[in-house]
Amino acid sequence: MIQEDLKGVRVITVANEKGGSGKSTVAIHLAVALLRAGQRVATIDLDTRQRTFSRYIENRLAWAKECGKELPASSHVCFEDNSNIASAESHAALAGELERLADDHDTIIIDTPGHNHHLMRFAHVAADVLITPLNDSFVDVDVLGSVDPASFGVTGLSHYARIVEEARRERQLAGKPDIDWIVLRNRVSTTKSRNKRFVGDALQELAQRLRFRFIDGFAERVIFREFFPRGLTAIDDLEELTLGMRPTLSHATAQLEVQQLVATLLGTPLGQADIADAA
Repeated sequence: MIQEDLKGVRVITVANEKGGSGKSTVAIHLAVALLRAGQRVATIDLDTRQRTFSRYIENRLAWAKECGKELPASSHVCFEDNSNIASAESHAALAGELERLADDHDTIIIDTPGHNHHLMRFAHVAADVLITPLNDSFVDVDVLGSVDPASFGVTGLSHYARIVEEARRERQLAGKPDIDWIVLRNRVSTTKSRNKRFVGDALQELAQRLRFRFIDGFAERVIFREFFPRGLTAIDDLEELTLGMRPTLSHATAQLEVQQLVATLLGTPLGQADIADAA
C-alpha cells in the first residue's frame, strides 16, 4: 500500500538492515538542522523495541527544561506496532499518520529498525529521500553486495539492496518519483589504508549498479556518544550552560563537519550558511 500524495511534504527515511550503523544519530541531526533552518519537522520512530530515536528526543526535552535553554525539537511519534506480520490495517495506520503530519509540516523523518520488518519496508516505499548509514567496513557493505575475497570486486547484490529495489518498483507502479538514495559512509578513517580504498572501490561499483550516491558521514568522535544522555546534537548552540562544560575544539570541529554534511545530503535551500545563521 502506498500513501496518498503528501501535499509537497518531503519524507526522509533513515534505514539500514543492520544495527549499529548510526541511524538514530543521523536522524536527530537532520531533524535539528532542518528545525534550525526554519522548517517544520515531524519525526517517526518505527523501532519500538529499541526506541533510541524516541529516547534521544525525550532526553533533549528533559535537558532543555533542566538547563533552562530552548532546544528545538520535532513533533515526534513513536509508532506502536508489535506485529511482525504485514497487515493492511497497520500499513493504513502508518499512512494515516503520515497524512496527518503532512498537514502542518514541511519534512517528515522516519527512523527504522535495523532488521527486515514490514513497517521498515513500508517506510522505504514512502521515502522521497532514503539515507542509509553504514560503517566503513566490509561487514556493513555486505548488506548491499557481496565481494570477491581475492579481488574485493563486487560479485552480487545482497538482501538490503533488494528491499530498496522492491520499494522503487512499487513507487514506479504508483507513478511516484524515484527514491533519492544516499549511502552515508560513517567512521571513515582520516588516514590512508587498504581497507578504506577497497571499501571505497566497492561502494563506487555498487553506486553505479544500485543508483545511489555515497558521501562521507560522521567521523569517529567520542562527543557524538556524549550527546545522547542530554539529547544534544553538534548543530546546537554548544555553550557552557547547554553542554554542562566548556566547549572544546572537538565540539567546534564536529559542528562544522555536521553543517557540511547536512548541506551535502539535502542541498538547497538548506545550506551551511543557513544553518550557521540560524544557530
